[in-house]
Amino acid sequence: MSEPTRILAIRHGETAWNVDTRLQGHLDIPLNDVGLRQAQHLAQSLAGRDAIDAIYASDLSRAHTTAQAIAQAVGQTVGLHPGLRERHFGAFQGRTFAEIEVELPEHALHWRKRTPDWTPPEGGESLLVLRERIIRTVNELAAKHPGQQIVLVAHGGVLDILYRAATRLELQAPRTWALTNTAVNRLLWTAQGLSLVGWGDTSHLEGLGKDETSA
Repeated sequence: MSEPTRILAIRHGETAWNVDTRLQGHLDIPLNDVGLRQAQHLAQSLAGRDAIDAIYASDLSRAHTTAQAIAQAVGQTVGLHPGLRERHFGAFQGRTFAEIEVELPEHALHWRKRTPDWTPPEGGESLLVLRERIIRTVNELAAKHPGQQIVLVAHGGVLDILYRAATRLELQAPRTWALTNTAVNRLLWTAQGLSLVGWGDTSHLEGLGKDETSA
């Protein structure tokens, strides 16, 4: 039986659309100035911790840029993987939460209820499809690094799925955990699945202003 893989799962730094509560999905929105500073503080913090053996990131720039800051600090390179992308929100992408409620009320209800098999219009992913994609990707990447520690830089929806998988929570269970930009979330992977070690470490953000640590 192979040794477990330690995972640091991290959401990208802040973007302007995070601030506006505008859904990004697969749209490629860059980090804002706050997000860039968050990424640098994160990278400096990780450089002083345990060895990092590999770094993987979503191929969307907000995740890739965050991962690249870590890679430069710890002397690694970044492997990009589209399987770590945010959920595809279809017609919701580019709209704010408020706009979705007004313009697509029936779909907004399914979104709020977290209907597992509901698919956002215009090419979106259901929660069931998203979960299958994320778990398949993490299994693929973690299996390459038995006994090692890897970093996965992704998105809020991805981190939500990982938390549920590690705690055996259903897709429709209410979320009671934070998905803060650049928080460090610790997981353990074996062939039997994920387990939770620690969640939501934002100690590296203590030197930033209060407005720079929001979810």
